[in-house]
Amino acid sequence: MRSMPPLNSLKAFEASGRHLNFRLAAEELNVTHGAVAQHVRSLEKILNMKLFHRHARGLSLTDDGRRYLPPIRRAFDMIAEATETLTPKDVVVTISTTPSFATRWLVPRLGQFSEDYPDIRMRLDASNTPANFQTDGVDIAIRQGQSPFGPGLVADNLFDSEIIAVCHPDLAKGENAIHSPEDLAHHVLLEDAHGHWPIFLQAALGDKQLQNTKTTNFSLTSLAIDAAIARQGVALTNRALVMDDLRENRLCQPFAFSQSTHAAFYVVAPREPRNPTLVTCVRDWLIKQAQEMNIQ
Repeated sequence: MRSMPPLNSLKAFEASGRHLNFRLAAEELNVTHGAVAQHVRSLEKILNMKLFHRHARGLSLTDDGRRYLPPIRRAFDMIAEATETLTPKDVVVTISTTPSFATRWLVPRLGQFSEDYPDIRMRLDASNTPANFQTDGVDIAIRQGQSPFGPGLVADNLFDSEIIAVCHPDLAKGENAIHSPEDLAHHVLLEDAHGHWPIFLQAALGDKQLQNTKTTNFSLTSLAIDAAIARQGVALTNRALVMDDLRENRLCQPFAFSQSTHAAFYVVAPREPRNPTLVTCVRDWLIKQAQEMNIQ
């Protein structure tokens, strides 16, 4: 093994050579002025040469010190670079989804994601604009629709789409209790931008029609759900978005009729992602969360 001076002596010399001052070197290394001076003296003794000229105010390098400092500095730089390559960096994954899906399904599960993957930071892009994966920095998208979603994209089923009516439990059993779709005539229908109510009622009632029904319109499904929780009426939504609310009795499904659609939810990512390992990890986590939701 090569003979090498003590590392602390080399650190003291390198810091003193940059600052040309033992006191400033000591502050950087978080040791005393005397300790730095002693380390430098020990190094000079080992090398049998003077590395600094001592002055009343500071230091100056000797010729030997000037020759010795650059390679020592490069050696420390190489150690720092080698260490940095092995140190985990702040890994960020960007997920694109709609505001309603983000609010009702993904955000409540972010705490679990942080526990499962503390070294991965999630960036959530909540937008109704589909991700293009090329210029928007998106790694994964959660989309509702029919696969395939485009060339170069891979889609994995998250869960199927089932539209149900929901309301606050008090509304379902109140003065105008709701036991069937016909009972909706006495309640406000909370409509979102998808406009599911006409098709839903046609499928549920056939040729019958609800008379004099009132509606309140919202631009987002999540707002219609919030209104239902606040006892403002009956909302139509995908079952997946209200599973937590149904389980915790913030909402109820007043009658069994539901309507399936072909627009399932998918985890979508490029076939050749920027970070394949990261995308696979997060995709598998999302699918696992959906599977656990279906089991509960």
